[in-house]
Amino acid sequence: PPMTPAPAPAASAAPADAGAQIADVVNKEFPTYDKNGDGKLTKAEFGPWMFALRKASDPSLKDDAANKTYVTGAFTTADTDKSKSISK
Repeated sequence: PPMTPAPAPAASAAPADAGAQIADVVNKEFPTYDKNGDGKLTKAEFGPWMFALRKASDPSLKDDAANKTYVTGAFTTADTDKSKSISK
């Protein structure tokens, strides 16, 4: 899912830093949402994670039809091999 990083306070922050931050979040949080420990997230495992990430930046966000539509789109985008699951 497209995420907009916060503006960098210094010119030294390169796009690679944002990628590293995303990788760090994935490595830390992926196992929490991989409920069956198979190294992949199903849509049912992926949805709560995306909602938690979005809710962190928008506390008023509701897990409603619009969020479910967003999660479906994000899952489809992330499932690049169309395996119905997402790996790190």
